[in-house]
Amino acid sequence: MTIQLHWFLPTYGDSREIVGGGHGTAAGAARRDRDASIDYLASIVRAAETFGFTGALIPTGAWCEDAFVTASLLARETSTLAFLVALRPGLISPTLSAQMAATFARHEPGRILLNVVVGGEAHEQRSYGDFIDKDSRYRRCDEFLEVVRGLWAGETVSYDGEHIRVQEAALATLPNPAPPLYFGGSSPAAGPVAARHADVYLTWGEPPEAVAAKIAWIRELAEAQGRQIRFGIRLHTISRDSSEAAWAEAGRLLDALDDEVVAKAQAGLGRSESEGQRRMLALHESHRADGSWNDARALEIAPNLWAGVGLVRGGAGTALVGSHTEVADRIAEYADAGIDEFIFSGYPHLEELYWFGEGVVPILTERGLFKEATA
Repeated sequence: MTIQLHWFLPTYGDSREIVGGGHGTAAGAARRDRDASIDYLASIVRAAETFGFTGALIPTGAWCEDAFVTASLLARETSTLAFLVALRPGLISPTLSAQMAATFARHEPGRILLNVVVGGEAHEQRSYGDFIDKDSRYRRCDEFLEVVRGLWAGETVSYDGEHIRVQEAALATLPNPAPPLYFGGSSPAAGPVAARHADVYLTWGEPPEAVAAKIAWIRELAEAQGRQIRFGIRLHTISRDSSEAAWAEAGRLLDALDDEVVAKAQAGLGRSESEGQRRMLALHESHRADGSWNDARALEIAPNLWAGVGLVRGGAGTALVGSHTEVADRIAEYADAGIDEFIFSGYPHLEELYWFGEGVVPILTERGLFKEATA
């Protein structure tokens, strides 16, 4: 089995320190030491393409730039790299979403992937004019994706559901191929939706045994639907020529934080309704309580798995930290647990991509775990 690699695009700004923002935080909360201009983002996606990555994840939310517009601008800056574009059911109609993806796919075939984001923060959803509760958002997503998939299949769709209603919807141009759907969610309501619609189920970087349990949960639900699903994981990475150098870098990132910064970030993240975010916070909860969070190695919650990023960043809060060989070993361990695709990032995103691409990718290639992607 070979894995696929993706990188992450910081469309809210980048830094040599951990960038805040994300789930549970307000717009403008992220550091912007380095502007996320199209020129800068283009340098990241070109490097990812050079190292043979499959795609680049572009986030969604009030705290970052629009994903679809960003992907459209960057597509002409690259040749083969795909863009994993965040899609928000309920904030846009299913027909328009299907049309936008089909247009992108016509001009850049095979280069659009869609990350379905239901939304875990009620306050953010309300800022977009969406006032339904979390479980209702999952039911709406189920209906939304049923319409989208029907449109991509060339059907004329009339649908009258609890949340979605369309009449005689159809697309003038069909995507070929239809974009794969990536979907994450740890709450009970998320599982059935993933089982029915997801091509790739995504999880944040919990310890391997927790990830394996989540894979087993979704796989069983998908098999009951007569479907097979691939699995992906979202992690940061700090990879260096030696383990000591990597952990020194983790320590440097922590040194830039203080109790007030961490407490403020945690107060914002604590508002999130996301079960995945709750699980991220739990990984370092005891270390925040006893004050040991400022010791990098104290936050090593599994071999080479570091929870320090989640002290101030919402969403993905863990990183693989170690020598290039150690990081490759951990990737192999997750692959053995059932992970097919890895979405990585680091601070700053351009430089950390080079550390990973020049240090870890050759080891994965030599072991037969990775080969360069094609569009």
